[in-house]
Amino acid sequence: MNALFRFASAVHRDAAVDRWLDERPGALGDVARRWVAALRACGPDVRELLHDGHPTACVEDAAFAYVDAFRAHVNVGFFRGAELADPDGLLEGTGKLMRHVKVRREDDPVGASLEALIRTAYDDMKGRVQRERRTP
Repeated sequence: MNALFRFASAVHRDAAVDRWLDERPGALGDVARRWVAALRACGPDVRELLHDGHPTACVEDAAFAYVDAFRAHVNVGFFRGAELADPDGLLEGTGKLMRHVKVRREDDPVGASLEALIRTAYDDMKGRVQRERRTP
């Protein structure tokens, strides 16, 4: 099992994440806000921070997802995305572990499937954190 990507500085609600969202007006800003809210809503153990300039969500201190905004789309990325079940084939990327989903507008048809991926990534990371805790 690969080591978890941890951030000791992750907090329950990081003001820097809110400022990042405030700096993204318009339709793509709305898309980014929607998906940051979805990450925050996964559970009471979700913590966040800005990492590499974009909001990153953690289970406690173990990163599971991020949101980044570009000119024409928003990425919702998963730190262990290559290991996630993706029945709708949304995940893109060729890295060893990371994968992302591109969202182009608020009413993008990937919405329900992306919500399920977020839940899967959160549950996966929560399990990894719990297993790591039990391993001597």
